[in-house]
Amino acid sequence: MLACGVFMVAAVSANRKDPGAGSEERSSGTGGFALYAEASVPVVQDLDSDAGRKSWGLDAALLKETRLVGFRVRDGDDASCLNLNRAQAPRILGVSVDALSKRDAFSFRQAAPAKDSPSPWELLRQDLGDGILPAVGDYPTVYWGLGRTVGDEVVYRNRRGVEVRLRIVGMIASSVLQGSLIVSDIAMKRYFPEVEGCRAWLIDTPADSRDPVAEHLTRRLTNAGLSVETAAGRLAAFGRLENTYLSIFLVLGGLGLVLGCVGLGLIVVRNLLERQAELALLRAVGFRRSKLLEMVCLEHGGLLGAGLSAGLICALVAVAPTLGIASGQVPFGLLATLMLACLLYTSDAADDTSEV
Repeated sequence: MLACGVFMVAAVSANRKDPGAGSEERSSGTGGFALYAEASVPVVQDLDSDAGRKSWGLDAALLKETRLVGFRVRDGDDASCLNLNRAQAPRILGVSVDALSKRDAFSFRQAAPAKDSPSPWELLRQDLGDGILPAVGDYPTVYWGLGRTVGDEVVYRNRRGVEVRLRIVGMIASSVLQGSLIVSDIAMKRYFPEVEGCRAWLIDTPADSRDPVAEHLTRRLTNAGLSVETAAGRLAAFGRLENTYLSIFLVLGGLGLVLGCVGLGLIVVRNLLERQAELALLRAVGFRRSKLLEMVCLEHGGLLGAGLSAGLICALVAVAPTLGIASGQVPFGLLATLMLACLLYTSDAADDTSEV
């Protein structure tokens, strides 16, 4: 029981994430983008071009160093961790492959093998046959939300009634695009021509101009129902929900650890009560009470050490892949505190019993 409690606490805690860690990096869940925006209605103009910005009255000087990566959006099921139901057909995002591949945005957790492909995003350009589109989704969406993996397909029908298959060719780590499947903009126009304009954007802007840019875009694109949020904040919202689930299991693991400590303490008490005659004889021949307590602690220390070591070693083996991720960290401080508490509790139980 003690080993199981330590295993649960260590393994679950190591999977807790800090979504804000390294959010400015291209390989993080934000893709290095500062802002994420969504509109209620499609915007047919290219907001990353001078003509498109002029048509909406955007401030060219303020947006001089700002770049917007637009996404065509075909609505579908929410396949993010915010939806506990199994999604059947998640929403589709169509994006320019060059916009993501040149930035080397996001990090791929798994991808189908490809020849002469400098970036995994180039997999979206593959020709897989008529009616089959290569698609990329993040790991929580594909594996947990859809119950699929690389190589599996998700079937859709466009407004013409034509069957379209999205074959998953890659999975990125948890990202701000969670809940969607990503295809190339060209494929989106070909197979889903009814989707016009962009309704979502990843915005690349310097950190010092992030708030002014967000306020300006929200004010100018009011008629499109634009809402802007920080990419790190959106990612943190997904991370908080995942961490809440982990906290539930952490409580269960902590309960197991408490029961293990209590059980070990009872074992020590029972063992000493059964050996009262032996201990009384040792006291009679001259052994001090402190020496007897030391002897008892050494005898049962092996049992305590075995339980703690077994649980910790198994947990380290289980979370070894997670340790390669920056956000995955084994809580050595917490474990040291718990182990010290177990040791003190066991010693106290032995001390109280030896007085009897």
